[in-house]
Amino acid sequence: MIALVQRVSQAAVVVDGQTVGAIGAGLLVLVCAEPADSAVQATRLVDKLLKLRIFNDAQGKMNLSLADVAGGLLIVSQFTLAADTRSGNRPSFTGAAGAVQGKLLYDQVLALARERHSPVAAGIFGADMQVALVNDGPVTVPLRVD
Repeated sequence: MIALVQRVSQAAVVVDGQTVGAIGAGLLVLVCAEPADSAVQATRLVDKLLKLRIFNDAQGKMNLSLADVAGGLLIVSQFTLAADTRSGNRPSFTGAAGAVQGKLLYDQVLALARERHSPVAAGIFGADMQVALVNDGPVTVPLRVD
């Protein structure tokens, strides 16, 4: 699975003019499943997200995890993370899992995250979404779990 993790002071997802997910301080995570992914990668991703030490401690060092700071988690599906731009100017998305597998894995990530952490908000798989965020730092971390 591919993820793009952004430390935010706030983030929200809007679909058809309605806010469907929002958090205060925490992590906005854009997630893309790949064809070889399974529940194993979904579990590894959630484990990593909850333990990733990218929040500042009292000394200003990135030493605390999402769990340590009790931050929000906003998870949004984004198949374009698998874009291949090596040939031509139009990206290829063949590296992304198909819609059925992608939704299944996205739903597994959400369910696992909600079992282990609160609050967890989400976008809507396959929807045309507008994502608003205030990146804190800025801190943005590309993440791939095998």
